[in-house]
Amino acid sequence: MAFKPRVAIVGPGRLGSALALELKRAGYRISEIVSGKSLASRRKARALARQVNARESAKGARLDAEVVWFCVPDREIARAARQLGAVVEWKGKIALHSSGALASDELRVLRRRGAAVASVHPLMTFVRGSIPSLRGEPFALEGDATALRAVGRIVRDLGGEAFSIPKKKKMGYHAWGAFASPLLIALLVTGEKVARAAGLSSAEARRKMLPILRQTLANYAKLGPAGAFSGPIVRGDADIVRQHLKELRKISAAREVYVALARAALRHLPVGNRKELEKLLRK
Repeated sequence: MAFKPRVAIVGPGRLGSALALELKRAGYRISEIVSGKSLASRRKARALARQVNARESAKGARLDAEVVWFCVPDREIARAARQLGAVVEWKGKIALHSSGALASDELRVLRRRGAAVASVHPLMTFVRGSIPSLRGEPFALEGDATALRAVGRIVRDLGGEAFSIPKKKKMGYHAWGAFASPLLIALLVTGEKVARAAGLSSAEARRKMLPILRQTLANYAKLGPAGAFSGPIVRGDADIVRQHLKELRKISAAREVYVALARAALRHLPVGNRKELEKLLRK
């Protein structure tokens, strides 16, 4: 296989778009953007194809690239692989998908046709209106040895950090990722509700929380969780925690989150006055 093989992207969504742009930046030729049948998918594929100097295709996919990267939703990976399995000869090709939860076996139909397959998941969040750089990002890899060798080079060229994840551990890995971004957002939006009870708007809460959020993450990176942990629980100030819980009775959903996280702190972090706090949180 060429040092920088041609890549076809199946699925012009947020992940597929980010990968295509980053691969082009790293010197890879994107030969084709394969869209779905919907008008919206075709429109996205045409726009992305123009950005990366590729062709856009739907029904007439050529798949003449050495690497075919499936960037469709998890539930569509196996179906897309079956649909494209008869389009070309797969022997000697590399087929990849980027699900964090599912194993490379989703591409088994292409493996049976001679392709080397792997799952390649960037531990990153992809949302509408933001295309993140993949420099320095970890990529969880699992699959056939041939595919892993090829994708390891690709990840290095992207400036990422490849690491292996066993097939049976993927769902746990994906749950961990949920804590790193989507559930963190759920925590922050819960915080906004508490801020509104204190008289701030949601927009004000977001703006005013950013400095402490940035510093907390910087502390976590530099000092670890114990060194970054602050507030009444680490001090063992049970009276303040009691007052928090009383105030949060007005916002029952936020109170449940507070109690769950406070209990997690008692289990995993250094705290003062542990017995009294445990008693308080059991009530």
